[in-house]
Amino acid sequence: MASKQVISLIGFPGSGKSTVGVLLAKRLGTDFVDTDILIQNREQATLAEIIARHDHLYLRAVEEQVLLDMPITPSVISTGGSVVYSEKIMARLAQHSTVVLLSASLETVEYRISLAPDRGIASSSDQTLEDIYRERSPLYERWAQITLGVDDAPPETLVNQLIDLLDTRHS
Repeated sequence: MASKQVISLIGFPGSGKSTVGVLLAKRLGTDFVDTDILIQNREQATLAEIIARHDHLYLRAVEEQVLLDMPITPSVISTGGSVVYSEKIMARLAQHSTVVLLSASLETVEYRISLAPDRGIASSSDQTLEDIYRERSPLYERWAQITLGVDDAPPETLVNQLIDLLDTRHS
């Protein structure tokens, strides 16, 4: 049953990992872990502040260490968008959890990011969002064990669809 599983949500910033993750954890009666919050707590700064103080590569290094150090217990884990750059993290998540890609179109990502422009996206300042999208898409697809399109459905519907996919996969 999905409720006893560890589910790792991957995807672009704005794909709904935190929103869907919280709702999914509530439905499954399990813990919710937002790795961006773990990183911010460790660094005592927002993701945007971490990037401004250091750079995007520093943020990725901190992210890798946090995700390698954290215990993996039955929960829904919302990862940062750049988690797929770390082979070590992704191999660990793939071994100990079901990796779910919340797949959003570039247009959806652009719109949702425009609603919260200070997200702190771990990328080079000379990269456009389209560049990042093209770079990360194959990485997300490589690691995804389940892919769920998120462009057109409300979060509650996505949770229902995801529970069905998880139950099918684990039955």
